[in-house]
Amino acid sequence: MEKRWKITEKAGVGAIKKLSQELNNLDESLCNILIQRGIDSFNKAKDFFRPSLDQLHSPFLMKNMEQAVQRLQQAMKNNENILVYGDYDVDGTTSVTLVYSYLSNYYKNLSYYIPNRYTEGYGISYQGIDFAEENDISLVIALDCGIKAVEKIEYANKKGIDFIICDHHLPGDTVPNAVAVLDPKQTDCKYPYKELSGCGVGFKFMQAWAESEEHNADTLFSLIDILAVSICADIVPITGENRVLCHFGIKKLNRNPQPGFKAMLEIANNKKKELTVTDVVFTLAPRINAAGRIESGNKAVEVMLSQNPQLADEGGNYIDLQNTDRKELDKTITKEALAMIEADEKLKAQKTTVLFKKDWHKGVIGIVASRCIENYYRPTIILTESKGMAAGSARSVKGFSVYDALNQCTDVLEQFGGHKYAAGMTLKLENVPAFQKKFEQVVANSIDPELLIPEIEIDAELELSAIQKSYFKILKQFAPFGPQNMKPTFVSKNVTGSYCKIVGENHLKFNAEQNNVSVPAIAFNLSDKYELLRSGQAFDVVYHIEENEWQGRVNLQLMVQDIKASK
Repeated sequence: MEKRWKITEKAGVGAIKKLSQELNNLDESLCNILIQRGIDSFNKAKDFFRPSLDQLHSPFLMKNMEQAVQRLQQAMKNNENILVYGDYDVDGTTSVTLVYSYLSNYYKNLSYYIPNRYTEGYGISYQGIDFAEENDISLVIALDCGIKAVEKIEYANKKGIDFIICDHHLPGDTVPNAVAVLDPKQTDCKYPYKELSGCGVGFKFMQAWAESEEHNADTLFSLIDILAVSICADIVPITGENRVLCHFGIKKLNRNPQPGFKAMLEIANNKKKELTVTDVVFTLAPRINAAGRIESGNKAVEVMLSQNPQLADEGGNYIDLQNTDRKELDKTITKEALAMIEADEKLKAQKTTVLFKKDWHKGVIGIVASRCIENYYRPTIILTESKGMAAGSARSVKGFSVYDALNQCTDVLEQFGGHKYAAGMTLKLENVPAFQKKFEQVVANSIDPELLIPEIEIDAELELSAIQKSYFKILKQFAPFGPQNMKPTFVSKNVTGSYCKIVGENHLKFNAEQNNVSVPAIAFNLSDKYELLRSGQAFDVVYHIEENEWQGRVNLQLMVQDIKASK
């Protein structure tokens, strides 16, 4: 698939030189990248390179935090039964794990609840509220869900069940009439950082309660690896508070993880000395998610809560098997979905993909949507039948809000919710053809055609001679990497290749050479560039800089993203 390259505009020469001087003559190409990311002074750079828990905001800056804390204190004082309620994905299950685990140190009339993906669907459910009533529960802490549950909160209110909502999704026009709604994305919420994960909002609630009770913060911060997993898995920006929390959370994950995480990593045969955000996303997150996709998110919470290594191992093995089942389903359904597109010339020519098959497994349709985008780069929705309705999962392309597009299709939808790049929806089965047509119209009329070509954002042009161990040592300190703080991407121009060979099925291994400097390079899925490199013709190469360890030796190499003939 052809990609377009976008080189980020270089910062001003004066600003780069000034920052370089302030940072002890730091390499100017690195100063340029820092300025591009809003790090334009010594103090900002100090906060960036030396994250500190002192950088966290007071939780009481969040709207309704005092009411939330007071209601929790009242419940504990009156010995009420409290239910910790969360969604079935990674963010929801980690939220429940963190809040339940923390509060159980101080209070015993506590239980947790994860809705079933298939019988209850996303978020707060009527069944969940009925469960609370049947078990004499008078306070529910809802995590990573609830911001749009207006009717369900009214249903709970009539039963005398109070809700504290901790969410991070975009609110609708009406906010639920709960005891307290904690969501930094509320327009009148003055909390300085708006991009917390759902688990992050739950964490701030616990932080506020701990401060009110004058508890030592160590107990709460001992759970920070759980929060880091939510931040990584939910693909929220790795900036501000998220970056601080993720930095310390991954550090704990590497040194002293929860027994459940340790078990999952061992079962996954992880041998990396230092886990990164990417490792969490591709190793821990799929396993935690698989429990909710295949059976029940309760199993993931059980494993994450377990302090017994043997029980953690048993649970870890169980959800590892579920992850294997998930991968098989994902592979089979993706193959079917791509075949449907290939067989339909009209569909191939569209600006969107919206596919429906009634027996597709609801637990993997979001993954299948992402897989389809890898082949047909455009906003994609995969629908299946669930409880007599069509239920779908949407994924988008960079720069286009699928949430806004769905908001223009409300006449054929029953409900929807989500983010800019990922959303879920339900609609009547008979409305599927109308929805396919409407979604295509909305997107076709609003999307910039350029957004339908995958883009590689390049931070800076770099000479290969700059790639030294001292340079990489600073570059590593830009981590943790993630949205809005991605791993720096470079381009080197007029490069030639030597010792080029195809490895595996379709990968390239070669040496990139420029002005008598040679750097090893690996290019995954780019074997189609073999002839260009073999021809001796000059080319431009886009890459990340990585460490490669082989037989005890560590060398720098280019992790190539794309190659084009030089102009």
